[in-house]
Amino acid sequence: MQSVVATRPDPHRYSQRDLKGFKQLFHRFLQVKGPSVDWAKINRPPEDSIQPYERIRSRALPEGVASSLNKLAVVKLNGGLGTSMGCKGPKSLISVRSENTFLDLTVQQIEHLNKTYNADVPLVLMNSFNTDEDTKKILQKYTHHRVKIYTFNQSRYPRINKESLLPVATSMGLTGENSEAWYPPGHGDIYASFHNSGLLEQLLAQGKEYIFVSNIDNLGATVDLHILNHLVSQPAETRCEFVMEVTDKTRADVKGGTLIEYEGKLRLLEIAQVPKAHVDEFKSVTKFKIFNTNNLWISLPAIKRLHKQNAMDLEIIVNPKTLNGGLNVIQLETAVGAAIKSFDNALGINVPRSRFLPVKTSSDLLLVMSNLYRLEAGSLTMSEKREFPTTPHVKLGSSFTKVQDFLRRFESIPDMLELDHLTVSGDVTFGKQVALKGTVIIIANHGDRIDIPAGAMLENKIVSGNLRILDH
Repeated sequence: MQSVVATRPDPHRYSQRDLKGFKQLFHRFLQVKGPSVDWAKINRPPEDSIQPYERIRSRALPEGVASSLNKLAVVKLNGGLGTSMGCKGPKSLISVRSENTFLDLTVQQIEHLNKTYNADVPLVLMNSFNTDEDTKKILQKYTHHRVKIYTFNQSRYPRINKESLLPVATSMGLTGENSEAWYPPGHGDIYASFHNSGLLEQLLAQGKEYIFVSNIDNLGATVDLHILNHLVSQPAETRCEFVMEVTDKTRADVKGGTLIEYEGKLRLLEIAQVPKAHVDEFKSVTKFKIFNTNNLWISLPAIKRLHKQNAMDLEIIVNPKTLNGGLNVIQLETAVGAAIKSFDNALGINVPRSRFLPVKTSSDLLLVMSNLYRLEAGSLTMSEKREFPTTPHVKLGSSFTKVQDFLRRFESIPDMLELDHLTVSGDVTFGKQVALKGTVIIIANHGDRIDIPAGAMLENKIVSGNLRILDH
C-alpha cells in the first residue's frame, strides 16, 4: 500500500493519514476471528436505558432555549451518490419536494432555527471523495443564508481483493482502472476524520458542546429542542454523552440495527454482526422491538477525549462487493452508532416514526412529494387531513426506479391522503389529478401498458392487463 501512496509526486498529508487509518482497520480485521458477538451474552437493554420521547417532551422548554442552540452544530452525512435512484452526483442534490433538494431543505431548516431563536447553529457536511467537489460548487448558492456551512472529507480507503487480501488500487488515481478501487469507509469514520480536519477543535473553540448527526436523506431528522434541552440541562458529572434516537420496528425495518445490552454496556447490533443461525431471531419484531434511526446526539468534548485515548473500538463491518469486471472485493467499514458503548451515560430515546423519513427509493420519493406531507421552513410534517398517522405502504416496480423515469410516469403526483397500500408493476403512467384510496394494485403485464386517466379515482381496486387511453 505504501507503494500506491508513493505514486503521487507529492502525496497529500491526508493520504498519509488515510493510510494510517486503513492500516489500523486492516490489522484489526486480520486479528478478529469468528463473529464479533457471542449470542448468549446478548440481553435486552435495561428499562431506563431507552427513554420514551413523551417523557423527554413532557418537560417544558426553558426561556433560554437560544443559549442551548448556540451549543449545537448539525452534522449531515453527505458521502453517498444518487446512483441507486438513477442519478449522477451526490444524492443530496436530488430534488425531493417543490424543486428543493435534500441540501436545500436542510439549509432552510437550520436557517429557520437561527432566525426564530436568534441563534448560531452551523451546518457541517461530511463529504466523501465522491461528493466533495459537486457539493462545494453548489454551496455558493447559500452564501446569503443565515447559516454557516463547513465541510470536511471522510477517509478514502482501498478495496481489497477477497482472495489475496491485497489492495486492488494500482495508483492513487480515481479514474480508469482505479475508478472502482477506492471507497469511503462507512460513517463510523466521522470521529477520526472530523478530528483530523481541525473542525472539532474549531467548534469547541466556538463554545459548541454537542453535534446532532443524521443521514442527509432522512427528511425527519430535524433539530429537536426537547432532546437538546434534556442533554444540556443535566449536571456535568452525569451528563449524557451520546443519544441514539430509536423507533419502533415494523416489518419494513427488519434489517435495521438495534440496541442491546452486552457485557454491561449499551451496544448497537447490526445485522452484519449477527451469526447466520440467529438472523431470523434478529429480524423478529417481538424480541428486538426497536431500531436505530441514525439520528445521534454526541458530546464534542467526549469525542475529543476518546479520540485522544484511542478508546473508540468500532466493530468492523465486512462489506463484500463485486466490481464491474467481476472481481470479488471486500471493503472494511464502521458505523457511527457503534461508538455508543464507548461514551458515558449513553441513552436511547424512542422517538415517533415521523423522525425517520428516509428517501432511499422512488417509492419513498412518491410519499414525500405527495399531499400526505406539508412543507414548512424546510421541514415535512404529516398533513392534518390524513386520518391515520401511519404512512401508506408504497411499492413501485422497476420501471420507476430512476428518478427521471419516475417523474415521466406521473403527470402530477396523485392525491394519497386516504391511501393504505399501493403496488405498481410494469409499464404504467398516471394522468393529472388522480386520487388513490384504500388498497390499489396496478399490474401491467409484459408488453402491455396501463394509462390511468386524468381525474380517475381508484379506491380498493386491482387494475391489470392493458388499459390505454388514446387521444382521437
